Amino acid sequence: MTINILAIGDVAGILAGLRKFTRTKIHIVNPPKDDAGIFTYDDNYELFENYKVLDQVKKINEIKNNFDFCITMGVGERIAYLANLNYISLYVGIDIDAPRFVKNPTEEYLYGPIHRLNFLERRFYRRAFDSAVAHIGGRWILPYLKKFSKNYIRIDRVIIDPTLFNDTIKPIDRKKERFTFFSPQRMQLAKGTDILWEAIKYCKTDFDIIQVDWWGTSTDEERRTSLKIRESRPKQVKLIPMIKRNEITKYYTWADAVIGNLRLGTFENIEIESIFCNTPVINYVDKSIQYILENKHVESSFSPTSNEPEEIAKVIDQVVESKQFRDDLLKREREFVLEIANAEKTAQWWDSLFDQMVTKHKSIHRNSSKFILKLNLILFLIGNRLYSKKIFNFLTKFRGRH
Repeated sequence: MTINILAIGDVAGILAGLRKFTRTKIHIVNPPKDDAGIFTYDDNYELFENYKVLDQVKKINEIKNNFDFCITMGVGERIAYLANLNYISLYVGIDIDAPRFVKNPTEEYLYGPIHRLNFLERRFYRRAFDSAVAHIGGRWILPYLKKFSKNYIRIDRVIIDPTLFNDTIKPIDRKKERFTFFSPQRMQLAKGTDILWEAIKYCKTDFDIIQVDWWGTSTDEERRTSLKIRESRPKQVKLIPMIKRNEITKYYTWADAVIGNLRLGTFENIEIESIFCNTPVINYVDKSIQYILENKHVESSFSPTSNEPEEIAKVIDQVVESKQFRDDLLKREREFVLEIANAEKTAQWWDSLFDQMVTKHKSIHRNSSKFILKLNLILFLIGNRLYSKKIFNFLTKFRGRH
């Protein structure tokens, strides 16, 4: 019997890549395609018509009977909760290290909160989190899962589509005047762009960095900071427009090397994608972050192991100057990446998990009472500031008439 999974939300195309290799059928419903989504979305998403929570819940209620179980990413969790589904949640970033159910959560590199939610809003998001059957994540996410969840499940493997990212793709037709790095990630503190700009001051070699003109916008502070980073870019950095996901491989195969995250201490998607395209990567590795595959510890082979600007500059210069260094680095990185991003093994892990969930929970329906469902929705509407304002205005007008 084929298991049918409803996915609400897909961050960075993770579930879109996964469903190509699982025997489980995964149907993804994502927010409207706008802003960065125009470039990053998979072509085969079903989309919500708008961002209104009530409309999104209505859509899920219309189709949920076609599925056996649910998985969520990002704010998809609140939709699954309000639609009364059995769901697991997959976390990849600020959705768990700065969650909405914590008062004024922030990142260590930011000055202000990422979310400013009232008590009722935070209570709602905590209940949505706690209602998940399980919380999934690994690598640097794991400490946060352990902190907030009693039913977390660790996975350190990642999924990257090798049919989309590989070294057989023809490079773009663009002239290189000197050694050229490619940086497709946002310009923002979370990616360590500020560290890169500082590191370039210590570099002794001549090179260009082709940087996608994309910056952080999740908060007003991040937008301001990211724009300052953009405007202060070194002369080596050349901006190019946003690239569609199905075109980015051509840049990976064209570049001499790729610059990844220099703050997080672990890899993200672009580092793995680049290695699949046989292009070496500079990516800061925090040795305290562990990777466990089949109960065995595996060490990341990315470099450097310090994100001090001077140390990053040394690695940049070595990558530019020495083909032998680049070849050795790429060899080590490929050995690590081809194991941790093995599509077949990753798909088998997820198929096994979905099998367990469907066997245990029997249905996608959580079967809460109608009273509880109404109460959850009312609490969300009252807690949400937009709806609170509408309710207040209504009550004010009501009193005025009487």
